[in-house]
Amino acid sequence: MADIVQVKRTPLIRAPRACSRLGRWVLGLVIFLSMVATAPPGAMAAPYAAMVIDARTGEVLHSRNADTRLHPASLTKMMTLYIAFEAVRNGEISLDTKVKISRNAASEQPSKLGLKTGQRIAFRYLIRAAAVKSANDAATAIGETLAGSEAAFARRMTRTAKALGMSRTTFKNAHGLTQKGHMSTARDMTTLGRHLLYDYPEYYNLFSRRSTDAGVRKVPNTNRRLLAAYRGADGIKTGYTRAAGFNLVASAERGNERVIATVFGGKSSTSRNAKVAELLDLGFRRAPSRAKLRRPARPPYQGNRGLGTQLASAGDSTPNGAAGKTIRVSGLVKTSLRPKGRPASAAPEVPTLLAEAQTDTATVDAPTVETPTAASEEAAPKLDRDVLQASITAAIAEAEVIAAVAEQASTPIAKPRPFVGLRPMARPARLAENQTTAEPEPVVVTRLSTSGGRYWGINVGRYGSRYQAEKVLLRTALAEMATLDGSLRKVVRTPRGFDANFLGMTKESAALACRRLSARNITCETVGPS
Repeated sequence: MADIVQVKRTPLIRAPRACSRLGRWVLGLVIFLSMVATAPPGAMAAPYAAMVIDARTGEVLHSRNADTRLHPASLTKMMTLYIAFEAVRNGEISLDTKVKISRNAASEQPSKLGLKTGQRIAFRYLIRAAAVKSANDAATAIGETLAGSEAAFARRMTRTAKALGMSRTTFKNAHGLTQKGHMSTARDMTTLGRHLLYDYPEYYNLFSRRSTDAGVRKVPNTNRRLLAAYRGADGIKTGYTRAAGFNLVASAERGNERVIATVFGGKSSTSRNAKVAELLDLGFRRAPSRAKLRRPARPPYQGNRGLGTQLASAGDSTPNGAAGKTIRVSGLVKTSLRPKGRPASAAPEVPTLLAEAQTDTATVDAPTVETPTAASEEAAPKLDRDVLQASITAAIAEAEVIAAVAEQASTPIAKPRPFVGLRPMARPARLAENQTTAEPEPVVVTRLSTSGGRYWGINVGRYGSRYQAEKVLLRTALAEMATLDGSLRKVVRTPRGFDANFLGMTKESAALACRRLSARNITCETVGPS
């Protein structure tokens, strides 16, 4: 009986302890599940991916999960800007075009410039805001302006990505806020960064600005900490959403070496920047000191062809970003009509060509030139009509000359008589005496100055190598021929680098050139006589 009682007492004594342990376990599970359910997506670690390449050759120096499709966040704006640069170069729009902000663009979530519905702003300021501030409203306004709607622009972005070789990228918007199907990879974004660098070098300086004037206000660069902390860093673009984590495509140049590094899924901006700096260091260690530059091939320009949309007029955008007026995409002449040849029946009669004229006999043998007929044209359809007409004209002229020679050959040729003319009279003695006595004293003439007061010049930047400075000088000279024509391009080596200068200018022409270059966002300073 005691044993039975003892067995009954055991559960009564241990039951509270078991219930207590079970309760704590259930309570902990409930708390954990509630934290997971209520935690923002950013609290969960975003997938990590990385890529490092030698920008000069495209050689991969490091990769990890580089082909995993992830959320690109604001790295998306690199493609938005790439298409904006493409549109300006091909005449779709100019940097000074006034853009009317739609309700859709003005309502975008931060980060934003703070544009208002109906506000008008120059296209150049939208580019600056998207590149430096990473403004979502500016990116949307760019897309709506160029393609009529954000959806149509996203299709153009995806098509351009495929043309660049970004095979695992699909865009759904112009700004990069999280949206289903809006995905890319570390490899594809690294490829895009390289194309931005080499396809549109005239705009690349935007990404290295610590701040910029965006029209409505001055905005700081979202990448300013890395630009200030890492030697040689000069771009490119940051990105962050809760789903993506902290992303960054960075580029740095040291001497003749340039490296591009990409990180997806950073836990914070600080840790992301540290990781990118580590990857850039790895890239510089692995990259050869000298390598032949192999620029990536720029894709053919297609504009909005094949997208099935109308272009919204840049200065008259509709509130919802719908299609409006159609603007001219390009003023380039694609084809020109070939001028029609002169009809064969209207061609003048072709005289007989003389192959040889002999003075002993009056007999001349010469082949004849056949006039081209319609039958002969059908037999040789590939013959260029312009070349044929020119040949006919030349043959007629030749025939006339040879006919004249033959006519002269039929008459006896008189022996040439020596020329009998007036001998020149000797100079009068008195004139010779006057000349000798009046001979002026020799005058030493020094070298005349050809500068015409051209002691001024302009400086368009300081660079790490002579080659880069000379390349910038050539590109600038081609871009501003009106004011730089006749000036001297000169690279001056200094302890800090290589200065790219244009010399031999007047003070007025130097000032004018700087004003025009500054309007194109090209660094310029006047250099006075030393």
